[in-house]
Amino acid sequence: MAFSHIGLSCLDPIAIERWYTKYLGFKRARVIPLGADQLVFIKSGDMYLELFKTADKRPLPVPEKDGYPFDGFRHIAFQVDNIDTVLAALGADAKITLGPLDFSDFIPGWRTVWVADPEGNIVEITQGYQDQDNPPALD
Repeated sequence: MAFSHIGLSCLDPIAIERWYTKYLGFKRARVIPLGADQLVFIKSGDMYLELFKTADKRPLPVPEKDGYPFDGFRHIAFQVDNIDTVLAALGADAKITLGPLDFSDFIPGWRTVWVADPEGNIVEITQGYQDQDNPPALD
């Protein structure tokens, strides 16, 4: 099994596509016409985002900090070489919701910042995360 994609419902899929392509290196992978709208897949490496057009606004306030605290989708995350470089590239589009935070007490060099995309979805940008050599087994 391999990870396939995350689907995002968007009020303005073009604005979302532009943000992810400009700042996180995504590129169009497929466009499927759906009448007056289109379904767009964008890709970075082996990761896809599927962008759906919607007219329905979010029934809750936009999430804060690192995402909604209740069960369900919290945020999506991307590993980068340097979060400061990404934040500099984002410039005025860097709507920081939390951080940057330093987690070097857990993993040397691990830093993370959370930002909101143009529609308020929380995106974690992280550097330096590494898997644990021998994590405890699930009982």
